[in-house]
Amino acid sequence: MRTEWGLSPYDPVPVKQLLLKLNILTLFKSLGDNFSGMCLKRNDSRFILINANHARGRQHFTIAHELYHLYVQETFEVHYCNPGSIYSSKQEKEADFFSSLFLMPEIGIKSMLPEEELLQNEVSMASLLKLEHFFGVSRNALLVRLSALRLISKNRFNQLKEMPVIRSAREYGYDISLYLPGNDGLVLGDYGVKAKTLFDKGLISEGHYIELLSKIGVDPTQNND
Repeated sequence: MRTEWGLSPYDPVPVKQLLLKLNILTLFKSLGDNFSGMCLKRNDSRFILINANHARGRQHFTIAHELYHLYVQETFEVHYCNPGSIYSSKQEKEADFFSSLFLMPEIGIKSMLPEEELLQNEVSMASLLKLEHFFGVSRNALLVRLSALRLISKNRFNQLKEMPVIRSAREYGYDISLYLPGNDGLVLGDYGVKAKTLFDKGLISEGHYIELLSKIGVDPTQNND
């Protein structure tokens, strides 16, 4: 999928840019904690809803999880997801696995780790933070991936998992926005373009046009000049 979408096996996935490239209408909205996201596919149209109450790193994982449902899974139309849940079905676990590999490619991870850490299976906190911010993922998702690749021992996994995420990021001088909620109300895709085109062609009324945009939190009558 990386090759098909023009991504190298080393680099991070520019999630928002990829969603725009694939023309997936994506809405970020504050939702309940037990809901991570959902996706819908109808013919050539695709839609993703992401919980903006979750940390940005987790949002990225959920988006990649939904891409599995939209582009890999067969016979699919609509799906509600909570990635990482212990009650996940086989398909959900496969989507989690896809998300992990897609966002954190093995060759990319290994290329960024010092040789001594690769040899000793003892990834340092400095390297962990660098990987988290490079690939834009959560601490938990990265630790699970490193463990699956056998790049950290079980003991080191437990040690790093116990370290406070935000505090450790601050101590090493990293921005903490990756670990915080965000993007509430953000819309990616051509929803607004389609609404404006219909209005310009006289196919919908001004009231209908305003109503359509209000559904994504936009007021076209507001003058900010």
